[in-house]
Amino acid sequence: MTNKSNITENNIVDYLTISDEALTQIKKLLEERKEKCSGVRVGVRTRGCSGLSYNIEYAIKDKNITKFDDLIIADNINIFIDPKISMFLIGSEMIYKEDDLESGFDFVNPNEKGRCGCGESFKV
Repeated sequence: MTNKSNITENNIVDYLTISDEALTQIKKLLEERKEKCSGVRVGVRTRGCSGLSYNIEYAIKDKNITKFDDLIIADNINIFIDPKISMFLIGSEMIYKEDDLESGFDFVNPNEKGRCGCGESFKV
């Protein structure tokens, strides 16, 4: 979990798995993006009834990537993780779900103690 990448200063980690569906969707989003970016970045925000909400954004060098971010490289895609949330994601899986009414990324996280009724936020 503390290997150093030859291409970056970030620690390469494996505490979060990425489902095939999520990886396919990330690739699609990155291919469609006109502006250059280094991958995606996972974080959390204070929001909703339970207090925390997952946040996924494009990872842009010199804007929102730090040398302290953890890094997962999945099929040559960089997934940066805010180091403040790494302990909350141990053993989790990032998924992409789609149904008739909505689609989006989510996390199957064994560290969650609960989610609000609308599913928008969680607590650990």
